[in-house]
Amino acid sequence: MNTEIVYYGMDVAKATLELAGPAGGQTFPNTPRGYGQLLAWLMAQPGLAKVVCEATGGYECAVEAALQAANVTVCVVNARAVRDFARAKGWLAKTDHIDARVLRAFGIALEPAPTVATSAAQAELSALATEYRYVVASLTREKGHAEHLTDTLVCRLSGVRIKELERQRKALFAALTRALENNPVLAARAQRLRQAKGIGAKTAISLLAFLPELGSMDQGQAAALAGVAPFNRDSGKWRGKRHIQGGRPAGRTALYMAALTASKRNPVLAPFYRRLRSNGKPPKVALTAVMRKLVEHANRLLAQPQNISPCAT
Repeated sequence: MNTEIVYYGMDVAKATLELAGPAGGQTFPNTPRGYGQLLAWLMAQPGLAKVVCEATGGYECAVEAALQAANVTVCVVNARAVRDFARAKGWLAKTDHIDARVLRAFGIALEPAPTVATSAAQAELSALATEYRYVVASLTREKGHAEHLTDTLVCRLSGVRIKELERQRKALFAALTRALENNPVLAARAQRLRQAKGIGAKTAISLLAFLPELGSMDQGQAAALAGVAPFNRDSGKWRGKRHIQGGRPAGRTALYMAALTASKRNPVLAPFYRRLRSNGKPPKVALTAVMRKLVEHANRLLAQPQNISPCAT
């Protein structure tokens, strides 16, 4: 049996899937029927296929699930990293076919880790949490917009939109609660997170939805995933300010709200926050440090649910 790993680059568009392999390229429709054709084509190729594609905001999700269901390894990688790789190679042109070839070269050169298949329960939780976050943001914008309205008709229409968004927000939170109740594993993880002072029900749901890797990462990785890990900016004798960057905005927003509470009420993090402030750290810097402590602690709580005190850092 040929067990050689063969990399394939897959450029995902709304309508098409562009594949680049060692023997050339193929194009398939980005539809369920196209996924069947893609799988049949991959099965006919020699070696063990490893498909590399970019995160495209959702267009890759269906084909990713179809490939994983057929036990084909998929690596969903950061689009910016791929573009930086292409620039480093001097490949500045950009078409679907070229992008597929770049993805294949990226896979061969860097051997990215396989993307773990998402369970149905996790997928449902993430979808509901994403929609809930969108509705809450829309509601906040609409309420801010309504403060400046004077026309009677416009005020009435805005009020109708606010009522509808409020209804959707309540319905989505109820659905999120049911999703946890219907899955004992997720429910237990949420309950464990809530034992940390500062993490409430909404924050626990957001962390599970947007940072599902919590509990499986090494020290420092959780902070980087959430985008609260500071990075050095030094050159020679020059020492620049350290800044956070990257990460997942949705998870970082949830951590920010939790850190606001933890900086006042958590028996460990509140003194930590006050100590940083008394040492001259700006409020945002001190709060970011609390966020970093909190997400790393959440990772340890889920990794060892029976052995760590909920207040430990």
